[in-house]
Amino acid sequence: QVQLVESGGGSVQSGGSLRPSCAASGNTISNYIMGWFRQAPGKKREGVAVIDSDGSTSYVASVKGRFTISQDNAKNTLSLQMNSLKPEETAMYYCAAYSGWGSWVEGVPYDWGQGTQVTVSS
Repeated sequence: QVQLVESGGGSVQSGGSLRPSCAASGNTISNYIMGWFRQAPGKKREGVAVIDSDGSTSYVASVKGRFTISQDNAKNTLSLQMNSLKPEETAMYYCAAYSGWGSWVEGVPYDWGQGTQVTVSS
């Protein structure tokens, strides 16, 4: 069990950048596979980026080269640098903990935060 609180979302014009982050408590993020997923109204959840405690990362194809996930184990925080944002990426972004790589692949988080809204206007 881990509690996650996101912050750092907001509104930006197409091509802009945002860097949401989340603070974890109740457990350490090194005990989980950590990732970000997003969900827009009426659409399914989509895994965006994931990172293991050893630093291994993976991204959904649409964001490769533009997004970077990182973790700070000392501070027990997770961040997602998002550059060159597109309007279609407007969604609620959630920080999440996964029990393993299989759970990430299946899109079944163990726990997640309240989300932070990201709005990209054209």
